[in-house]
Amino acid sequence: MRRTGVRWPWPAAAARRRPAGAKHAVVALLCCLPVAAVVGALAAGARGIGHAPAGRPGDLLSADAPQAAVAAHHAPRPRILPREVWLDAASRRPQPPARYDDKVVALFLHHTDSPNDYACSDTPAIIRRLYAGHTGARHWDDIGYNFLVDRCGTIYEGRAGGVASAVTGAHTQGFNHRTAGIAVIGTFSAGTPVPHALTHAIAALAAWKLGLAGIDPRASVPLVSSNGLSRYPAGTTALLPALAGHRDGFPTDCPGAALTVRLPALREAAARLQGRT
Repeated sequence: MRRTGVRWPWPAAAARRRPAGAKHAVVALLCCLPVAAVVGALAAGARGIGHAPAGRPGDLLSADAPQAAVAAHHAPRPRILPREVWLDAASRRPQPPARYDDKVVALFLHHTDSPNDYACSDTPAIIRRLYAGHTGARHWDDIGYNFLVDRCGTIYEGRAGGVASAVTGAHTQGFNHRTAGIAVIGTFSAGTPVPHALTHAIAALAAWKLGLAGIDPRASVPLVSSNGLSRYPAGTTALLPALAGHRDGFPTDCPGAALTVRLPALREAAARLQGRT
């Protein structure tokens, strides 16, 4: 897998949010962003998303799905361990309140570009180191990912603000609004085994989180780029998968070839969990 200069335990360059009262800058936590690109990452965020009629899988979906569709395809919430499991009082840093969008209509899948030979009992300590790298060495206000999943399929709450809420994250430069970031702990370059427990957890999380807005995981949604360092010039409306890889929004190898090749199957599995045919 191509490396781009940022090494574990800091998975990627992300955008630091401004303190309360300061001008808000939308920044991105990028698992493979070159350090030089971080300097240009601070740019005003473009809010909102285009609207189009709901359609079949792969069609342009409206961000304002009818309530009947939302109810019909609501998936059960998977078990998500709260921040308190990995963030102890000694490690916690002061931070401003979370910021929110109106809903989440797309998810970006990442990997942390960190070792794979960890014991799942060590996952809280691993997340704590990621958090320390973001909030300490990088001076960000929180961990950038909304969720983290380990190789045993355990899902953890990442960024503060509430797992069911549309918390604005810092995970995909240019596309942090109306999206959430899911980081898989490990490195998933070509040929790396991907445990079934891991893929099942990702599908369950995607089915539930996208189902809150009535979004079909197999669909494509319009997202407006807020930063020209993404794959799209700022202000451009890009049609991206509702369950996307980091590389769909930013020029990177993340989430690794082994996870990227599984994205179609993950979308189908998530759709089935929503009760779609």
